[in-house]
Amino acid sequence: MTRIAGLASNRGRNLMHVQDLQPGGAELAVVASNHADAPVLEKAEDRGIPTVAVERGDDESRREHERRLVDALAEYDVDLVCLDGYMRVLSDAFLDAMGTTINVHPSLLPSFPGMDAWGDALDAGAKTTGCTVHVVTDATDDDGNVVESEIDAGPIVTQEPVPVYEGDDEDSLKERVLYEGEFRAYPRAVKWFAEERVDVDRDANAVSVAGDEAGALPERRVVTEDRHADLRYGENPHQDAALYADATTEEASVVHADQLNEGAKALSYNNYNDADGALNLIKEFDEPAAAVIKHTNPAGCATADSLAEAYADALATDAKSAYGGIVALNRECDGETAELIAESFKEVVVAPGYTDDALDVLTAKKNLRVLDVGEIGDVTETFTSKELVGGRLVQERDLAAVTVDDLEVVTEREPTEEELETMLFAWKVQKHVKSNGIVFAKDTETVGLGVGQVSRVDAVEIAAMKAERDAEGKTAEGGVMGSDAFFPFPDAVEKAAEAGIEAVIQPGGSKRDDQVIEAANELGMTMVMTGQRCFRHD
Repeated sequence: MTRIAGLASNRGRNLMHVQDLQPGGAELAVVASNHADAPVLEKAEDRGIPTVAVERGDDESRREHERRLVDALAEYDVDLVCLDGYMRVLSDAFLDAMGTTINVHPSLLPSFPGMDAWGDALDAGAKTTGCTVHVVTDATDDDGNVVESEIDAGPIVTQEPVPVYEGDDEDSLKERVLYEGEFRAYPRAVKWFAEERVDVDRDANAVSVAGDEAGALPERRVVTEDRHADLRYGENPHQDAALYADATTEEASVVHADQLNEGAKALSYNNYNDADGALNLIKEFDEPAAAVIKHTNPAGCATADSLAEAYADALATDAKSAYGGIVALNRECDGETAELIAESFKEVVVAPGYTDDALDVLTAKKNLRVLDVGEIGDVTETFTSKELVGGRLVQERDLAAVTVDDLEVVTEREPTEEELETMLFAWKVQKHVKSNGIVFAKDTETVGLGVGQVSRVDAVEIAAMKAERDAEGKTAEGGVMGSDAFFPFPDAVEKAAEAGIEAVIQPGGSKRDDQVIEAANELGMTMVMTGQRCFRHD
């Protein structure tokens, strides 16, 4: 455990934040101040942290005062010293005796190194400032006098940028630098020291941090996005919302799509979310493909020889649920497809272009938003993220492609060529169905979907019910079932067989795989395992 001596002359908010987080297991062993009435001492005592106050005498030299401070800290077995508004310049008398000492400065050094970094940033018209955690070096001469050019000149450990907005004054900028900058950077630096990842080269005035390297999932992320649109509201009318855009994105995106019907209302939060899900689904296919999405789940998806046929097949899966949904196409929308789309209420159409005939039809619908995403092209955004309260999850997008060669046949009956084609289609759709998710498919179109269930067998029963009740001109009889994860019990396979399913594609990996396979064999079904699951939870 790394033991810290914290030095502050006033409130020491960074020190208390570090103590509350205890990054890397580090904790404050003692808090010291050069003022006996400094608020930080009371805060430390409230947390049960030992405190010392070493005030400088009127006739006491800088080095004499520092030696007394060193003596006062000697019994606490300190590994690291952290300054936080300690309004004294330290000399070699302290630094040599105490070892590594770090401080945080409220600017991106070497810019604005003085005492009024916030005011200096505002006066300079800076649009971005921030904070710097650096190693403290001796800024005094042999006589103990301060050398101004050497203050805050130690090697940099880490920095954090903070935006400067119109209307900021010193107080508002100071608070933002503290909460958005220092409260991130200081614990990070302490964590690195606690993990013994920091190498300080005093001769070269340099710091290196093991593992702080570029990569797909780097040690630290700096994300800047620009507000692209004000939204009427969020998921619900009482929630404020806005859309932010990443200008570096090259992949086809609903964020950067052109809305072709001028005068139509702008997309809502839910529209963007659903349209993104729909577009990502149809990117899975090389053949003409169409998908209808409702509340980020597919209501239907299909591929066919023509776009119009693909849309008709997708819609027929569950036309009732598709009402008010989002349509995505992976080909230029033609007039025939547009006529079909316009027959029932849809919120948004997303496609890589439209013929003039299609636009005439679609733009005549007052409340239908028409988005042109341009050429679908290649997938370039390989990571995705989700905000949490207090953090962010970042992961690779599920871009894994399963082929026939990846499938392991585990039943006595081998799948036919037609079943294999449907299995691969079902798996591509499965990746975009919320877990627990089940897809019933025939040929290259969905027949019934069971989505977002906490029980897998319930998802099967819902897919069977939707196929029987809501699918138009379709049946699950002789179809394929896809599952995003293994079957914990044989009951789901048995329920699927009752609905007419004859083939199953699933990841495998259950403790009861043998029982599931045995049930499939007894029912005359064929089953393949992919060896990989495709959960989708948001």
